[in-house]
Amino acid sequence: MKSKGNWTAESNGSMTMQEATAMQEEEEDKLEDRGQWSNKVEFVLSVAGEIIGLGNVWRFPYLCYKNGGGAFFIPYLIFLFACGIPVFFLETALGQYTSQGGITAWRKICPIFEGIGYASQVIESYLNIYYIIILAWALFYLFNSFTAVLPWSTCENPWNTDHCQVVFNKSDNVTSSITEFWERRALGITDGIHNLGNVRWELALCLLLAWIICYFCIWKGVKSTGKVVYFTATFPYVMLFILLIRGVTLPGAREGIIFYLHPDISRLTDPQVWMDAGTQIFFSYAICQGCLTALGSYNKYNNNCYRDCFMLCFLNSATSFVAGFAIFSVLGFMAQDQGVPISDVAESGPGLAFIAYPKAVTLMPVSQLWSCLFFLMLIFLGLDSQFVCVESLVTAIVDLFPEIFRRKGRRELLILFIAVICYLIGLLLVTEIILAYAAMYDMKCHDEKHMFSVLPFGSHVPPTAWQRSPACQADVTTKI
Repeated sequence: MKSKGNWTAESNGSMTMQEATAMQEEEEDKLEDRGQWSNKVEFVLSVAGEIIGLGNVWRFPYLCYKNGGGAFFIPYLIFLFACGIPVFFLETALGQYTSQGGITAWRKICPIFEGIGYASQVIESYLNIYYIIILAWALFYLFNSFTAVLPWSTCENPWNTDHCQVVFNKSDNVTSSITEFWERRALGITDGIHNLGNVRWELALCLLLAWIICYFCIWKGVKSTGKVVYFTATFPYVMLFILLIRGVTLPGAREGIIFYLHPDISRLTDPQVWMDAGTQIFFSYAICQGCLTALGSYNKYNNNCYRDCFMLCFLNSATSFVAGFAIFSVLGFMAQDQGVPISDVAESGPGLAFIAYPKAVTLMPVSQLWSCLFFLMLIFLGLDSQFVCVESLVTAIVDLFPEIFRRKGRRELLILFIAVICYLIGLLLVTEIILAYAAMYDMKCHDEKHMFSVLPFGSHVPPTAWQRSPACQADVTTKI
C-alpha cells in the first residue's frame, strides 16, 4: 500500500508532466518574433546589396556613352533628386513606420491602395524567376575560366563552326569565338522555334546551385541575411577596385574613358535620353518593387532613415559612375588592340558581360585570373539583389498570413517552396530554344518595360503617403 507521501510525490510529478506538455503546446502555438536588424550596418549593407547590382556595371556606363557622355548626368541627376531620392526615402520610411512588408504596410496606411502592394509582389515574383538566370550564366562562365586556355579564346572546340574567327571582325560571313561560345556552348541556341531542344543540364545545375546559395542566405530571416551581407555586399567592391586599377593601366584606357564621358549637349534634345535617365533611376533604385519597404520594416522605429537614404543613394550612383571607368578602360584597350572604333566593341547588358568583356580579358596576360575576378564580381552583385528580392517577397507573405507562417519552421518551408517553384519555372529559360535566348537577351530592354509598370506606382505613392500620414516622417525620425 502506497504511503501518503509517495502518493503526493507521484501526484506532483504527474502535474509537472501535464504542465510541461501544456507549455510545449503553448510554445508551438506561439508566434515567433518578427525580428529586427542587429545594427544599422546590416540594414545599410542589405539595401546596398539590393540596389547596387548588375545594372550599375553593364547598363549605366553604356547609357552614358550612348546618350551624350557627361551630358547624360544632367537628366540623370534631375531624375535622381526629383524622383529617385524622395520615393526611395518614402518607401523605406513606410516600412519603418508600419513594421510591415510590401502589402500589409499599405493596409495600415491606406487600405484602398493595398492593390499597389500586391502589384509590386507580382513584379518581384517575375524578377525572382528570371534575374537568377543571369547568375547561372555567370557561374557557368566562372567554372569555364578554370582552364589552361579560356574556351572562348579559340576556334578549336567541338561547338565552333567553319565561320569562326578569333580576331574581331564585323563581317556577316564570320562569327567570333566568344560569340559562338555564348550562343552555341552556353545557350545552345537551336535553329528555330520548331526545334525546342533540351534543357541545358549544365546551366540547370548552375541554376540549382544559385538557388541553394540564395536559400541559405535568407533561410533564417534577417538573422542570416544581416550576417551574409557583410561579405556579399562588400566583396564586389574589392573586385571592382582590382578591375579598375587593372583597366586604367592598360594601353588605350585613356581613349576609352574619354569616349565614356565626352559630353555631347545636343543629345539632350532627344526624348529617349530623358527616358533612359528616368528608367535607370527607377530600375537601379528598386523603386516600387516592395523591397525597400520590406527592408525598412526591420529597422528600429526611430532609426535615422533620412541619413541612411541619402548615403545609400549617393553610394549607388557613385558605384555606377566608377564602374564606367573600369568597363570603358578595358573596352578602350580592346578597341586599340583590335584596331577598331570603341563604338564597335561597346555593348550593354548581357552583350557586355558575356561577349565584350570576356573577349577583352583574352587579350590580357593571365587572362584566367581576370576572367575569374570579373565573373565573381558579377555573381556577388547579382546574388545580393536576388536573395534580398526573395526575402522581400517572403516578408510580404509572412506579414500577410502571420498566423500561418510565423511559427517554428514555417518560414523556412515557405522559402523552400518559393525556391523550388521558381527553379522549376526557370528551367524553361535554360532550354535550347531561340525564344528563351531572345527573351533573356532582351533584358537590356527590360528596364524600359519595367519603367512603364512602376511609373503609375511612383505617381501614386508620394501624394498618398503625405496625405494619409503627414506626421509619419517626423515621427520616425525624431531622433535625428
